[in-house]
Amino acid sequence: MPTPSVADQFVQVLVQTGVQRVYGVVGDSLNPLVDAIRRTPGIDWAHVRNEEAGAFAAAAEAQITGRLAVCAGSCGPGNTHLVQGLYDAQRSAAPVLAIASHIPSTQIGTGFFQETHPEQLFAEAAGYCELVSQPEQMPRILRIAVQHAVGAPGVSVLVLPGDIAARPAAHPTGAPSAVAAPGAVHPDPDAVRALAAALNAARRVTLFCGAGARQAHAEVMRLAGTLHAPVGHTLRGKEWIQFDNPYDVGMIGLLGYGACYEALHEADLAVLLGADFPYDDFLPGEHTVQVDHDATRLGRRTPLEVAVHGDVGATLRAVQPLLTAREDRRFLDDMLRKHERALTKVVGAYTRDVESHLPIHPEYAASLLDRLAADDAVFTVDTGMNNVWAARYLTPNGRRRVIGSFTHGTMANALPHAVGAAFAEPGRQVVALCGDGGLSMLMGELITVVQHGLDVKVIVFNNSSLGMVKLEMMVDGLPAFETDHPAVNYTAVAEGLGIPAVRVEKPGAIREAFQHALERPGPALVELVTDPNALSIPSHITAGQVRGFALAAGRTVLDGGVGSMLDLARSNLRNLPRP
Repeated sequence: MPTPSVADQFVQVLVQTGVQRVYGVVGDSLNPLVDAIRRTPGIDWAHVRNEEAGAFAAAAEAQITGRLAVCAGSCGPGNTHLVQGLYDAQRSAAPVLAIASHIPSTQIGTGFFQETHPEQLFAEAAGYCELVSQPEQMPRILRIAVQHAVGAPGVSVLVLPGDIAARPAAHPTGAPSAVAAPGAVHPDPDAVRALAAALNAARRVTLFCGAGARQAHAEVMRLAGTLHAPVGHTLRGKEWIQFDNPYDVGMIGLLGYGACYEALHEADLAVLLGADFPYDDFLPGEHTVQVDHDATRLGRRTPLEVAVHGDVGATLRAVQPLLTAREDRRFLDDMLRKHERALTKVVGAYTRDVESHLPIHPEYAASLLDRLAADDAVFTVDTGMNNVWAARYLTPNGRRRVIGSFTHGTMANALPHAVGAAFAEPGRQVVALCGDGGLSMLMGELITVVQHGLDVKVIVFNNSSLGMVKLEMMVDGLPAFETDHPAVNYTAVAEGLGIPAVRVEKPGAIREAFQHALERPGPALVELVTDPNALSIPSHITAGQVRGFALAAGRTVLDGGVGSMLDLARSNLRNLPRP
């Protein structure tokens, strides 16, 4: 029996680890690895059109399953395409292994064709990045990379020259090696007592939860009930904390809504639970405590009175017996009333009496999609205004998932994320909320959906504009410039690829289009021609932002854009927050 190659051994270790597929584009220095996958049962090659999409797909698969997912890119341009998706995976704490194939090892440092230095390039996008320079490093170095990815969790990158991959393996692969996911971090008792003292001393407490509260829904609800505390959340925390939550007061930030801002700023004590919210201007900046399993995050957004290193669930279970139950719930009730008024005025503004409005209000479409999608659907969401519609109109229930580039914030993620989610759980409904700007960036992945027969429902919000960029410009007092582009018929593109598709221009036709797409087997695309002037106004805006928005309006009028500003005013009149 011939000696297995390094590539063979590499694939054997992946199979031992439970990896079922590798996302990438074949060719060149990857050929030994791809051929080893071809000959190895239990693992497949998932052919994408761009390595960037492969990295996004791996990130989504890892987030859906909680297990290691793998992507690969050939030498030079092939693996540099991975960077965007790997940044997203690293910042989303998705356990991903990237194989960065390399030029022949004897040519490294000579300025060879397609030469790059991947171990330098990927250092910032990964928690572990090493070069395989000789067969003797295998299989040990691959097992180390796997443990880093799963244990952090995050991204590991192995740089593998093609000639090294083709050489005979130097050591036996051996039996599978156990891989450990992160364990629970239990807080120091002194920190728990300090947290209890702060909570007992404060009359008005608000809880603000991020994705770190993922496994602590019951503990957060119990704490909120004990303290009569309003509960707000980040966008990443929404799917884990908003459902079955009678204390919910929404979100803060540009995507925010409801009374979360008021609840945080009117509280005597703000409690950050697994939340690393980067926009510190929205945080109180004082009278704050924080709980996080990652000690490096403590205090990096705002000064703290108490910092607790521990899992949210473990910490709240430890502190609960030390708390004195509140009787006064006036603060909570006041915030809940403010939240209801805000939802009525802001969130519901475009979802009532708009069946005849043209162009389609995207909020109305998002609200219909929320009602028609499966209870366990996976939604993947493009960065930009689609984040806003998802944040405000998709209802979590403990079983649905919402995946996006919520920390890295890159465009074009929704479709490739959907590819990974569909591969991960073939029987589950996967819905990609795509902006036309994002879809146009990686539109080739529609071919990936067709090639692999993936059951992905693509909903395109086509406003022929970069809506979030337009809003950002206006808030800064700048007229919108180069944010609009010629209309594109994405339905025709999808049909040309063999994807059943429908273009919807009237709101009365949305429900039927969604129902047909969601109920039919296999891929489908629904294109919604939406209002380009439907912009998101956050629940809290500063005087400076108002002045900037007004200044932009004035400049646009002076530039001859009276009609567009009038349309904008009509589109957003009811969406403005009111005192």
